[in-house]
Amino acid sequence: MDDNRSKILIVDDTKENIELLMELFRNEYRVSAATTPERALKLARSQPPPDLILLDILMPGMDGYQVCAALKGDEATKRIPVIFVTAVSEVMDAAKGFASGAVDYITKPFHPPVVKARVALHLDLKNKYDLLETYAFLDALTEIPNRRRFERTLDEEWRRAQRSGQPLSLLFFDVDHFKRFNDRYGHGKGDQCLRQVARAASSVLRRSGDFICRYGGEEFMVVLPNADAEQSANRAQDISDAIDALAIPHEDSPTHASVTISIGLCTVWPQPPDASSSNVTAAQLVEAADKALYRAKNAGRHRIERVEI
Repeated sequence: MDDNRSKILIVDDTKENIELLMELFRNEYRVSAATTPERALKLARSQPPPDLILLDILMPGMDGYQVCAALKGDEATKRIPVIFVTAVSEVMDAAKGFASGAVDYITKPFHPPVVKARVALHLDLKNKYDLLETYAFLDALTEIPNRRRFERTLDEEWRRAQRSGQPLSLLFFDVDHFKRFNDRYGHGKGDQCLRQVARAASSVLRRSGDFICRYGGEEFMVVLPNADAEQSANRAQDISDAIDALAIPHEDSPTHASVTISIGLCTVWPQPPDASSSNVTAAQLVEAADKALYRAKNAGRHRIERVEI
């Protein structure tokens, strides 16, 4: 069976309804189920998350409106489309349902062709949205994430580090004397150089959480979750070595006969917002990495410098 099938979560406190819907979808999608709101929220936050949720309105404890509002209020689940499930005999407040974040609703007793068509429609819409979002966060030249994606990723990893108590490291690097490279070889070769640098740097980032983006021009950012000072320094050296290994000629560089990079590095241990100790911010981490890169360039380039905050 294709593991890339869309994943549907069915939430209903009546097992008969769950069984009926699971039977309806099991051949086309990966299907999971929850009989309580608490279990539903836990499964929605699992990895990989569901692509769509069929949510009963009347449940003990939290009702469907409250569950939907909780899903939409969570960064990890707010993009999952929710379809409400309601009985014909129940009063469905459509305005309230859509206000809580639902995209549609279906009624019981189920009409299989209608249910399947609506689910297929919203999964198709989600897939198209995801594709558009992917391109919106991708740098067209290097085909790695762009600055916009970096800002979101840094925010997510910062919050994760605050919760886990783990370190977070940031590398800021750029290509040495890149203007001279463009002047000597032309912008076409310059673009090719940036693509090679992006691929080489990406190739040494093997951990699933490691992230690289093109920050702008010849500048790149690398986010290293759960990486302390020593680990981040080693990764910075790996990236520098990978660029050196490309051996891209740069005859007008006063630093080296081939393309090199300078790297600024900073490692912090983000504290929870309510911590008694003074809190460093994500913006200050970026500023520190920028300052470290400035030092590396002033110290002669083709080197790694660290700033502590």
